[in-house]
Amino acid sequence: MTEPLYELAHLGHAELLTPVYDRSLAFFTEVYGLDLVHESGGSAYLRAWGDHDLTTLKLTAADRAGLGHVAWRAVSPQALTRRVAALEERGVEGEWIDGDFGHGKAYSFIAPSGQRMELYFETEKYRAPAGKASYLPNQPQSSVARGVGAARIDHINVLANDVPGTREVMCEALGFKLREHLIPPGQPEVGAWLSLMNKAHDLAITREPVPGVTGRLHHLAYAVENREDVLRAADIFCELGVEIEFGPAKHSRTQGFFLYVLEPGGNRIEVFSGGFHIFAPDWEPVTWTTEGQGRSTAWGLEVPASFHSHATPVLP
Repeated sequence: MTEPLYELAHLGHAELLTPVYDRSLAFFTEVYGLDLVHESGGSAYLRAWGDHDLTTLKLTAADRAGLGHVAWRAVSPQALTRRVAALEERGVEGEWIDGDFGHGKAYSFIAPSGQRMELYFETEKYRAPAGKASYLPNQPQSSVARGVGAARIDHINVLANDVPGTREVMCEALGFKLREHLIPPGQPEVGAWLSLMNKAHDLAITREPVPGVTGRLHHLAYAVENREDVLRAADIFCELGVEIEFGPAKHSRTQGFFLYVLEPGGNRIEVFSGGFHIFAPDWEPVTWTTEGQGRSTAWGLEVPASFHSHATPVLP
């Protein structure tokens, strides 16, 4: 058994690009329920009420939707240095950048799947101002929320032409652990679900449907506290005229309860709850050949065609 690495802590933040900045910002603040903490240079920096870091989402005006970058926080400055060295040993070269609002210097690189990623350690903690503090001292902010009330950033799903090749680099260089993967009979691996600590997944890698295309985003997910919050989100989306693409339902893999919509810029956003936790250090990855007992999801809800075809940037 290869000794597991625990040198990256969690998904730190993501940057989403949008061609309709004002409408996307209104969605994330008024509908999804994030707080705006800073705005400058054509970007807004947002957070969910349960995020301990100052910001977990950067929303940037751009010509088209997509993922600007996704960032992973190391457990220490020393761990950051070691993971950068491991990437470079495998030929994944990047550069150090000064950082951005809310976090310090970061190592920026292009993952084998084509998405820009960052590794960093230094981050600014959120300090709740008057009127936003929780009565519970172990919570970063009051949980009294508006809209969906997204609680914290949870995971991201990126597309890759070579799923096993991408996950091998993420696992061997950065310490991600393979928890589950999907290998249909007679086909190559089409999906892998990886985590850094004990969640079912922090990162999902699924096969890009268009050969030769790289760097696209499937979805970004924030978690809510429980299944009832996902059902409440469905009502909120319907009341506010946001079309639901998929769900509410339960995933077979990860066992999470889910709901997907497209924000105004076109990026797919998930409301997620649950998912199993892994405490065994010698977890054996689960190999799926199809959905459980032939069901499209855990309880049989069919997957819409758009879920397999739509990603951002949208191809011409």
